[in-house]
Amino acid sequence: MRRRLLVLVASMVSLALVAFLVPLALLALMLAADRATADALVRAQSLVPVASVGTGPALELAVEQANGTNGHPLTVFLPTGAVLGEPAPRSEAVRLAFTGRSLTAQARGGREILVAVAGRSAGTTVIRAFVSDADLTRGVRRAWLILALVGAGVLAVSLLVADRLARSQIRLITGIARVSHRLAAGDLTARAPGEGPEELRQVAGALNHLAERIRVLLAQEREAVADLSHQLRTPLTVLRLEAEGLPESEQAARVGAAVESMERMVTRVIKEARRARHDAPGECDAARVVAERLEHWSMLAHDQDRLVSQELADPPLPVGVGEEALTTCVDALLENVFAHTPEGTDFEVRLSARDGGGAVLLVTDRGPGFRHPGAATRGVSGASSTGLGLDIVRRTAERSGGSMTLADGPAGGARVTVEFGPGPR
Repeated sequence: MRRRLLVLVASMVSLALVAFLVPLALLALMLAADRATADALVRAQSLVPVASVGTGPALELAVEQANGTNGHPLTVFLPTGAVLGEPAPRSEAVRLAFTGRSLTAQARGGREILVAVAGRSAGTTVIRAFVSDADLTRGVRRAWLILALVGAGVLAVSLLVADRLARSQIRLITGIARVSHRLAAGDLTARAPGEGPEELRQVAGALNHLAERIRVLLAQEREAVADLSHQLRTPLTVLRLEAEGLPESEQAARVGAAVESMERMVTRVIKEARRARHDAPGECDAARVVAERLEHWSMLAHDQDRLVSQELADPPLPVGVGEEALTTCVDALLENVFAHTPEGTDFEVRLSARDGGGAVLLVTDRGPGFRHPGAATRGVSGASSTGLGLDIVRRTAERSGGSMTLADGPAGGARVTVEFGPGPR
C-alpha cells in the first residue's frame, strides 16, 4: 500500500510539474532569443544616424568602432553595392530590406536583424546585425537546469510528505492487523485504537465490537460448561458413597480411586472453564508428570496383561504447559490406548527433550491403528467415544508453541507424537 501511494503521488506531482515547467522552459527559451534580438536591434540602430547622413569615411569609422567592441557583428550594405564591416552574404532578406523595409529573418547559423535606412539622395542603406544560435540560447541551459532542480526538489519533498502520511496510515492499519492476530491467538483483551481517518476508525470500532462479542460468548460458553460439569457432582457423589460402601478389596480400592480421579477431573474442568483466557499457560516438569501418570496407568496395564515400555528423559524437563493440563493430555493419550486396543496390546511411551526447549512425548501401541482419517478433529472418532481427547491434546500443545502428529506405528498400530513448547523464560 505504501508503494502504491508513493507511485500515485509521484505520478500526480510529475504531471503537475510537466504542465508547469515545460511552458516555463519554453518561455525561458523565447525570452533569451528576444533579449538577444533586442540587443542586436539596439546595436544596429546605433548606426542609423550616421548612415542616414551619408556613406563617407564617417560611416566606415563608426562601423569599425562598433565591431571593435564585444557584441553582435554589424554589416552595412551600401546602395552602391559596397559592404562595410563584417563580411556577410547578400541574402533574400537583405534584398527585401533594400526596398525600405526593416525585418528580422532566420539565417544559416542564427538570425539576422535588418534595419533599412533611407538616405538623402544615394538611396537605401541596409544595416545588418547577426545573432548566432549560441547567443539566441545563451543562459537557457542554466535556466532549464534551475527548473529541473526545482522540479526534482518539489518531487522529493512531495514524496517525503507522502511517505510520512503513508507511514502513519500503514502504522494504523498494521496496528489493527496486529490486534486481529492477537485476537486469533486468544488474547481477547486486545483492542484497536480509534485513530486516523473516519474509515479506519470505523474498522477499528467494528473489530473491537467483534472482540467484545467473542469475549461475551466465550464467557457464556465457559459458564455453561462449568454448570454442566457441576451437575455431574451429584452422581459422582453417589458413586463415591457406593464405592465407600463396598467391602474392602483391591477392586473396591480401584473403583474408589477411579471415582476420586473423576471428581478431580470434574473440578479441573470447572476451574478451567472459569479461568480467563489471558492467564499464563503455566509451566511444569514434564519428566515428573509423565512418570507419575505412567505409574498410575501401569496398574491397569498389569491387570490387562499389557507390556509397557518406557523411555523417559531425566528431570527436570520444563515445558510451557501447566501440570494439570499436561496430566490431562497424558491421561487422554493413555486412555485412548486402553479404550481402542484389545486387552494384552503392548504400548510404548517415550519422553525426550525438544530442540529449542520443551519436550517431545511419543505414545505408540500395537493395536489396529487409527480407523478414521480425521481422528484429530474435534468431535470425530472412529470408535464409540466423544472424539475430544486428541483435540484437547492438540490444542494444549499448540498453546505452548508445539504441535501434535498422528501416524501409523512401524509395526502397525498408532503413533501419536506431541511436541510441547518451552516454558516461560
